[in-house]
Amino acid sequence: MHIHILGICGTFMGGVAALAREAGHRVTGCDAGVYPPMSDQLRALGIDLIEGFGADQLSLAPDMFVVGNVVSRARLPDGSPKFPLMEAILDAGKPYTSGPQWLAEHVLFGRHVLAVAGTHGKTTTTSMLAWVLEKGSKAPGFLVGGVPLDFGVSARLGDGPAFVIEADEYDTAFFDKRSKFVHYRPRTAVLNNLEFDHADIFDDLAAIERQFHHLVRTVPSTGRLVVNATEESLQRVLAQGCWSELARFGAGGPNTEWQARGSHDAFDVLRRGEAVGRVEWELSGLHNQMNALAAIAAAEHVGVPPAEAARALGSFRNVRRRMELRGTAERAGGAITVYDDFAHHPTAIRTTLDGLRQKLDAAGKQSERILAAFEPRSNTMKLGVMAAQLPWSLESADLSFCHTAGLDWDAAAALAPMGERAQVANAIEPLVKQVVAAARSGDHIVCMSNGGFGGVHDKLLAALRAPAAS
Repeated sequence: MHIHILGICGTFMGGVAALAREAGHRVTGCDAGVYPPMSDQLRALGIDLIEGFGADQLSLAPDMFVVGNVVSRARLPDGSPKFPLMEAILDAGKPYTSGPQWLAEHVLFGRHVLAVAGTHGKTTTTSMLAWVLEKGSKAPGFLVGGVPLDFGVSARLGDGPAFVIEADEYDTAFFDKRSKFVHYRPRTAVLNNLEFDHADIFDDLAAIERQFHHLVRTVPSTGRLVVNATEESLQRVLAQGCWSELARFGAGGPNTEWQARGSHDAFDVLRRGEAVGRVEWELSGLHNQMNALAAIAAAEHVGVPPAEAARALGSFRNVRRRMELRGTAERAGGAITVYDDFAHHPTAIRTTLDGLRQKLDAAGKQSERILAAFEPRSNTMKLGVMAAQLPWSLESADLSFCHTAGLDWDAAAALAPMGERAQVANAIEPLVKQVVAAARSGDHIVCMSNGGFGGVHDKLLAALRAPAAS
């Protein structure tokens, strides 16, 4: 089969392309931003890429056009279509489908699908689960919205029956407004947490809860739902109906089957109060401890014993852009460390910074400062609906620096409660200057964005390493 993918350079659609190519299909694709590293990864797989969405691509005559959710029926100011190829497909009556639908029919059908859903931690937990199954000799397939360091790729078919997938609640396509995860039909589903997000497509939290319940409805009676017991929103989802085995995890409660005992970097895994495994690793934060419990409970459903799963997590190396060390700048009193993190929602920002603060405190480094450099880049953050939460999200940072380019709301006003602890800049260069001027020996600089952040990581390291900065 020849498929032509519209919006191929997105993380999800790029993963679909890689899986289709591995399965032996001919794959071509187009996007408005065909650039490294995704373009290099796809071309290395033998996938031809075209810049733009020109109608002339109709002449490729694929068996199926696979449409990413970046594509719409939008019009430019002059009245011309923003995506001429999509208009040509519709006019010519050519076959088309969405990425999730194609994946469900050609990759997931007949597999034991383990789907990981939640507002936060999807990528990390999916990667943990894939790694646990790999170490448990299950040879899983997977599709992750990032690059797990233990695998080096975001997607593979795998040789075993299990397939682990990051289950995104974002909409499927312009012609299918259901969440992507409704297509996956999991036998094991993780509901990690649930907050309001994606304000560009959801009116309120209740609308997202309805989509999560659509997912719950697809899990068979012989399946398992692994659910965070501490999330009230998820309890409301379950109250709408639950027809599967339920395994709750969290900090406690009478119905919480899976819990942790110990510090975040070394803890016993408890099942109904009995220690069944121990995790010792380099990761930090309560959020990763909860991610681990979810992965262990899900892996147990496909035959990986908890003790074995816990040992496997001891060698888990996390995911790129999850507190990924980008480099250091040496100083006489201690190096300045620069990290890259994907945090793009107030809760994710707070969780990331809290985890680092706890790690520093546990290591006796209470005097070392955290500097947060971030940009409100997600669709939700650009709308400003969560601006008031920013001071709360940044409480663990000693200093914060916000990149404000492209915002229609006043970030300085939102950060005003932080006083001199917060600065704003409308471009990358002045933001780098602000951070470098404030940085001192032993500082930890965490750069947070769901985009490339203008290469701020390398620019900061270059400026910090310059003789004048030293």
